[in-house]
Order: sequence, then C-alpha cells, then structure tokens
Amino acid sequence: MTSARDRFFAFRRTVPHPPRLERQTVRARGLAFAVWSSPPVGHAPPLFCVNGGLIVDHAMLWPALSPLAAGRQVILYDQRGRGASQPPADPAAARIDDDAADIPALRRALGIRQWDLLGHSWGGGIAMLAASHDAVGVRRLVLVDAVGPTSAWMAPLRREALARANPDDRAVLAGITDDMLGAPDPEVHLAHLRASYEPWFVDRAFASTFPMPKTASPTGSAVLARLRREGYDWRDAVRRIAAPTLVLHGDGDALDPAIAGELAAAIPRARAAILPHSGHFPFWEAPAEFFAAVTAFLD
Repeated sequence: MTSARDRFFAFRRTVPHPPRLERQTVRARGLAFAVWSSPPVGHAPPLFCVNGGLIVDHAMLWPALSPLAAGRQVILYDQRGRGASQPPADPAAARIDDDAADIPALRRALGIRQWDLLGHSWGGGIAMLAASHDAVGVRRLVLVDAVGPTSAWMAPLRREALARANPDDRAVLAGITDDMLGAPDPEVHLAHLRASYEPWFVDRAFASTFPMPKTASPTGSAVLARLRREGYDWRDAVRRIAAPTLVLHGDGDALDPAIAGELAAAIPRARAAILPHSGHFPFWEAPAEFFAAVTAFLD
C-alpha cells in the first residue's frame, strides 16, 4: 500500500492550485471578524468552514480544503478572539455557545441567504450548534471527525493519545493533568495540542508535513477549559438540526470512529461514512475519498 504522503501528493497533482483568498473584516454581534473568501463559482451556495482546535485560527483548514473551491465559494474565518478576529470584552467568560451564535450572525452580515456548513473536530461541534439554531440559513452540514454529542469521548481520547504518542510527547501529555486542562492557560493548551498532534495521524511520519500552530488564544483557551472542566451534552440541540448532514470520520482516528455513528443516530437527516487509512485529518490522509464524498454530498 502507498504511503499517506504519496497518496496526498498524487491527489494534489490532479486538482487546481489553491485560489487566492480575499480578506475582509465583518462586524457581527459587536465584534470585528476576519473573514476569507475564495471567488464565487456559478450558482452553488457558499461553503462556510469552521476549523477545530478552539485555540487556533482558520489556517488549520486552508489550503487543506482548497480543492472544494473549484466547485463553490469557500468562506473561512477566525473565531472570536482567535487569529485576526477581535476578542470579546471578557475573554475568560467565553463559551462555545458564543462561537455557535456568531455563525448565523456572520451569514446575515455577509448578506448570504443560505449556505452549507463544514466543521472539523471541535469546529464540528460549533457547526452543529450553529445549524441547530439556523434551520433557514443552513442548506447542508458536513461534520469531519467531529466531537461527539456529549463529552463522554474526552477521557478515552486522552488515554488513546497517550498510548499512541512518541516518548517525548507522551512525557508532555503525562505531565499535563486534568486540573491543568480545566484552567484557561493558553500555554498549557497549546502544549497539549502540539503533543497530541502526531497521534491524530495513522501515518505518524506524515504529521511533520503540516506545521502546527505556534500560538494559542486566551479566548479559545477559556472556551476549551470550560468544556473540559464542565463537560457538555448537546443531544437536544443536535436533534433540532434540520439540514441533511454527512458525518465523515477516519477509520484510524484517535477520536473513536464510533462517534460518527452516534452523531448519525442523533441528527435526524444524517448519514455516516468511515474513510479508510485515515486519522483525524482525512483531507490530508485520504484526500481522494474525502473530497469525492464531500463534493457528491454538497452537489
């Protein structure tokens, strides 16, 4: 079998180079958001993409998702207080519900009647919550290796990351306690993210191809710490999602692929697909299968 690196570059040779993104500042809910857009394509609805991580910016998804821009306008943004977007007045009080409420507000501020949503990892959680409150504005929803409908996955994932990590990263992860993750210290959350990064891949050597973030957001760290400290249960919210939903998950993800089945069972019009030979980033490790599935679903 070919390596993930060979599959990735073979696929990339078949698609256009990433288009240039146009940046604009969009005001919504009292904050200035940095928003990036590829050129419009025909009459297809735009695709709004929500990156995961909670402490990092849109660069986690671009140019990773650029092949989708061949068929539609792709819109990315930095969540409040991340990257180039303005932080709220009190970053320590930030909640993931704030991030979810920003998305319909951004749609309206951009003058878009309806769009498709794609969320990756924690961004899948934000996209789910946003779709549950914006039935009119969301045409279709794509969840990529998304977090589960409850926080029950957190402890198993921590154990799995420890088991998969190399010795140096395992030492870092072992030294970060649950109490530390429940506090909004950006340096702790960044260290945890970086030490957990390689275990997200089926092909561990392939992880070095994609750079990790070097800075973390105080706003995002507060959101993430609260979720880790308090847990969550979104089952009532996801039952309200009206949009047809595609749940994609890599078969070798450290985040249990069974979560895809949980989401597909909880969301009324959802179906799940497991992507082979892939971990948490199927757009890198299984690009041909990933982009074919997303494009077919959106079209």
